[in-house]
Amino acid sequence: MKILISGGTVVNAVGPIAADVLIDGETIQGLCAPGSATTTAWRENADRVIDATGQLVIPGAIDGHTHMEMPFGGTQSADTFETGTRAAAFGGTTTIIDFAIQSKGTSLREGLDQWHAKAQGNCAIDYGFHMIVSDVNEVSLKEMDVLIDEGVTSFKLFMAYPGVFYSTDGEILQAMQRASGNGGTIMMHAENGIAIDVLVAQALSRGETDPRFHGATRPSILEGEATHRAIQLARVAGAPVYFVHLSASEALAEVVTARDRGQNVFAETCPQYLFLSDEDLARDGFEGAKYVCSPPLRAREHQAALWRGLRTDDLSVVSTDHCPFCFKEQKELGRGDFSKIPNGLPGVEHRVDLIYQGVVKGEISLGRWVEIVATTPAKMFGLYPTKGVIAPGADADVVVYDPNARHTLSAASHHMDVDYSVYEGLDVPGRATTVLSRGAVVVDQDQYVGTPGAGRFLTRGLNGLLR
Repeated sequence: MKILISGGTVVNAVGPIAADVLIDGETIQGLCAPGSATTTAWRENADRVIDATGQLVIPGAIDGHTHMEMPFGGTQSADTFETGTRAAAFGGTTTIIDFAIQSKGTSLREGLDQWHAKAQGNCAIDYGFHMIVSDVNEVSLKEMDVLIDEGVTSFKLFMAYPGVFYSTDGEILQAMQRASGNGGTIMMHAENGIAIDVLVAQALSRGETDPRFHGATRPSILEGEATHRAIQLARVAGAPVYFVHLSASEALAEVVTARDRGQNVFAETCPQYLFLSDEDLARDGFEGAKYVCSPPLRAREHQAALWRGLRTDDLSVVSTDHCPFCFKEQKELGRGDFSKIPNGLPGVEHRVDLIYQGVVKGEISLGRWVEIVATTPAKMFGLYPTKGVIAPGADADVVVYDPNARHTLSAASHHMDVDYSVYEGLDVPGRATTVLSRGAVVVDQDQYVGTPGAGRFLTRGLNGLLR
């Protein structure tokens, strides 16, 4: 199909311009001045004209951190690849990068094949994979090279969850050394899991079982300590490192120091750390269980530091860490023992809207908003310039976004397959009105009009932001 998006303001990372967007098939053909002869000619031959007057036209957003159908604590995250990617599309996200998991005692290949089987033919939008490395050994280190050739170019390790995902400092160093040679990016969950397990056991022995103690036993200083340690290991290995879901000012300070000395250190934060706090964990009764995630929600004073980090590019990306568990039957597994509450929050549908509130409040510019949610993830994870930009030759992943449309975030209206919203009742300006994935309209005026299973697996290149 030939599509003309007319009358809108195109916003790329470099900022806004008045331009019409010409789409031919799956790609963007060009940008033209409104009312130009080219636009007029295109309009006459277009199969559809989308009127974007008064609206923003932005590249489809990329969520670089999701967990669809992820096993955790005897259950699994509530969104399937079908429901989760459809919800993402409603929020203006046209690409996700999920995490395939290597279980202890198995190979990376086995884990990746399992996630391919879950996702293939089920995704509403395009998708890729990172690889969680739970068992660092000679075989899995060699497999990292093979996976890079297949377009899985980033590998996540954990300093938390002993006995499940945890890797020792020596194992992390070996993985980083391998990445230094093959060009991969190591992603780190940086919390001192050994110390945290001690604090959890001590709290439970004192009868401190409520959800708020999840946060109390994972103090921000232990995220800062682990971040410092991982940075030094990356420094020894000469490898880039990317910190997932950074939540605390202590951890951010370590990232700032490393970046200032020229080290290839990157970090993301998540909307929950910008908008929620430990006050939510302490809600009456068992309500706080809805807000249990790791790292935990922090005291509100951390939020100003995180917004500042987004302005200065010391925080490069906002992802969601979307890992939803229903309150009934799943979060309730932890009644009487906070350590058994499944860790994770829903959010893939609301990231673009929530970070747009930073524009509304003057925290970031329009261009920076697009950079955070689309362009930098594309560059970081080897998808640019096919993704993350409105430019000739790029995939026609395009979002028409009404900055003035107000809506209320609620479990009653969201499309994620989870029975609550952590942002329940929050009224926000800004929402996607039309969403295109590779030139096909998938969401139109809050109606899903896409083709189930149309999303493609993306073979990714290497990190495009290395210095």
